[in-house]
Amino acid sequence: MHVIVTRPAQDAQRWVRELLKQGLQATTLPLIAIAPAANALAVQQAWQNMAHYQAAMFVSGNAVQHFYASNQASALIEQAQATINTRAWATGPGTVAALRQAGVAADQIDAPDAAAGQFDSEALWHIVAPQVQPGSRILVVRGSDHTGEAAGRSWLAEQLAAAGAQLDTVVAYERRAPVFSPDQLRQAQQACGDGSVWLFSSSEAIAHLQTLLPGQDFRTARAVATHGRIAQAARRAGFGVVCESRPLLADIVASIESLA
Repeated sequence: MHVIVTRPAQDAQRWVRELLKQGLQATTLPLIAIAPAANALAVQQAWQNMAHYQAAMFVSGNAVQHFYASNQASALIEQAQATINTRAWATGPGTVAALRQAGVAADQIDAPDAAAGQFDSEALWHIVAPQVQPGSRILVVRGSDHTGEAAGRSWLAEQLAAAGAQLDTVVAYERRAPVFSPDQLRQAQQACGDGSVWLFSSSEAIAHLQTLLPGQDFRTARAVATHGRIAQAARRAGFGVVCESRPLLADIVASIESLA
């Protein structure tokens, strides 16, 4: 079973290693490119104001990594974490792992339980809603596209606003369409019809694939998607077989193997 891992390059390499340990053949074909935010000053200012926030919500592991990487001054990091009565919110286990690697204590993190049925804004809101009061100040650390437009859904922001919270947003990284070499384009075309399984963790990745392969017929292509919305995007793109899975390794492996 050959798996095409489409996550950004750094994440993709980690997933390939884990899938290989499970006996699956896996290669990377990143469909999202990640770059630091254009406005580094805004991230620095967010760091300096961290003590004023009740919580900081990180939309992804990349948000965590670039938010922390933007601050090479370890003294400032230690100062921010020492004053953090600020909670760290995360929608899924990958973001939690990134927070823990960055040095955030486990008891400061709010996230859906690893055994939860879903990992998204709705599941997170169910956990953190009791913390939010009128006047609560929340920071959302997220990415943007190359134009500076915020990437991702606005659902959680709408719930926070409805609860009377003051919401600030900082862009810590940019998500861009990848530039494929001729070999990568051939690999992508071949994987649409040779029985490979595409592993999608973003609807944006599917959109980029469609742009890279205009006119491609995906009816013989197979995919595993880590959320219902992503699965719907794959079906709309024309993928003939789409399996929805939780974004945990064991569940993804089981979903991939179910397509054998």
